[in-house]
Amino acid sequence: MGLEDRLLKAIADLGWAKPTLIQEKAIPLALEGKDLLARARTGSGKTAAYSVPIIQHLLHVKTVVTEQTVRVLILVPTKELGQQVQQMIRQLTQYCARDVRVADVSGQVDLSAQRPVLMEKPDIVVGTPSRILSHLKHQNLCLKDSLEMLVIDEADLLFSFGFEEDLKSLLCQFPKIYQAFLMSATFNEDVQALKALVLHNPVTLKLQESQLPDSKQLTQYQIQCEEEDKFLLLYTLLKLSLVRGKTIIFVNAIDRCYRLKLFLEQFSIPACVLNSELPVQSRCHIISQFNQGIYDYIIATDEHALAEPAGQTKLDGGKKNKKKKPGKGDGGRDQEYGVSRGIDFQNVSTVINFDFPQSLASYIHRAGRTARANNPGTALTLVNHEELPKLAEIEDALMGESTETSILRPYKFRMEEIEGFRYRCRDAMRSVTKQAIKEARLKEIKEELLNSEKLKTYFEDNPRDFQLLRHDQPLHPALVKPHLKNVPDYLIPPTLRGIACPMIQKKRRRKQGATNSHFKKPFKPYTKQNPLRSFKYIKRGQQKPKRTEQS
Repeated sequence: MGLEDRLLKAIADLGWAKPTLIQEKAIPLALEGKDLLARARTGSGKTAAYSVPIIQHLLHVKTVVTEQTVRVLILVPTKELGQQVQQMIRQLTQYCARDVRVADVSGQVDLSAQRPVLMEKPDIVVGTPSRILSHLKHQNLCLKDSLEMLVIDEADLLFSFGFEEDLKSLLCQFPKIYQAFLMSATFNEDVQALKALVLHNPVTLKLQESQLPDSKQLTQYQIQCEEEDKFLLLYTLLKLSLVRGKTIIFVNAIDRCYRLKLFLEQFSIPACVLNSELPVQSRCHIISQFNQGIYDYIIATDEHALAEPAGQTKLDGGKKNKKKKPGKGDGGRDQEYGVSRGIDFQNVSTVINFDFPQSLASYIHRAGRTARANNPGTALTLVNHEELPKLAEIEDALMGESTETSILRPYKFRMEEIEGFRYRCRDAMRSVTKQAIKEARLKEIKEELLNSEKLKTYFEDNPRDFQLLRHDQPLHPALVKPHLKNVPDYLIPPTLRGIACPMIQKKRRRKQGATNSHFKKPFKPYTKQNPLRSFKYIKRGQQKPKRTEQS
């Protein structure tokens, strides 16, 4: 593709042997200076598809022009995606960081704190539309004469997050001529409206591929079970190691998120929560540590603002979602939050839909967190009796889109084999009361606010200590019973002992080896040569020593 050597070296370090389909088609067209409207499935490499030509363009410009100014603007719908884009660009510019600088201003800090960063005029600025507009109004940023390239990532989400007015106001601040990219996983009415506003004679890349990987890469299952059975099944899958590797568990509400975390705490199964109430620094740190392999389980809320994009109805025929102004929503929730769209969770082996997704798009993007790039993955959806019509709609839509996309096959699991665990689950569920959930939410928010705000300056000076911060610590507002941590052998179904027992026995051997290490020394009974030996080590039947004047 004629890319610069420093850029190619960074790509080699990332281990990208060959481009994905969207990268193969988009990068040459972008390097020719064409506007692009690109649709590709989740996990197909859209971020690199626009980042590579942007960096190549900037490196070429820097050989001719020495003036430092903001030349590229990347608009994203969520703060998490903004940090991810910045991280990707920094990885691609590790050998030319002095020539190409990037700044992410989507974070939840004061505008005055970000002003010095923008005054240095980085080459690339990443942010949400509302944040960029605020900086323009405060004259921290000027794009009228300098903007050369514009990227709108996850374009179909921007209008549904309430950015429509902000986008129209932003366009008035841009020059008349610039190169623009619209990247999206779906083409809807909002994307067509953006196309007319932003693009000039664009090339449309609508790749003929399904929105999810084929059945060879992504295996999709569904289990029909009621509310209590959901908790019982999840406990069994995790505790008996039937689900291994990094796992994302999706729920539909914040209360459900904490209810599930407290339930798993009863059995000493640590898990992180990820929702819109947490500070953005904490959310990004959780995602970063999860990708590093520090955590195995994340309980993520796929909330109302994300589950019902504008212009799209619920699966149960509900009304369209009313667009809200971005920022803080009801109850302090961040309307610019979203983890089921765009976020690159790395090496996720399993996605579990504990709560059924509220729309087809929500299901596609939840399942899209696994089986990314060329990695295999599994999506498991728990369905109750009332949700069967919604399940049929999703299956019909997936089958109509592509014959290679597998339907949600029934997961062959005999619930009667795990009936022995039910009393444990009921006991744990009784402990997780509404008051315990409320206390857990307050405690988690207080701790995360402390971590992200009060200690921010300390961690800037001591970055290694920041890596030690863990987000899966027990909250313990409910009483935890120690005996629930272990699984007795008689409770494990015979058909599952070949899978579960080796993992459980290995943990027990490790624990017993640590606790019984002081018994490994050879036994020495009481003798005249060992007169101070404690009486508790004397063998049965051996006479106690007689007390003498000497003793």
